Amino acid sequence: MTEQEERLARERAEIAARVASFKKTQQKFEREREEYYATTLGKAWSGFNRPSFWT
Repeated sequence: MTEQEERLARERAEIAARVASFKKTQQKFEREREEYYATTLGKAWSGFNRPSFWT
């Protein structure tokens, strides 16, 4: 392998690592959004089904 080919291979590997890291971060954000939504919606629904104290 020539020096240029080695440099290109290193650059490709770096790009692949960055893409993998970005994808992992995006998946983490998606999980956090889903957990927040489920928690928030759960609280809203639990308040909706409470019996009224005025009846």
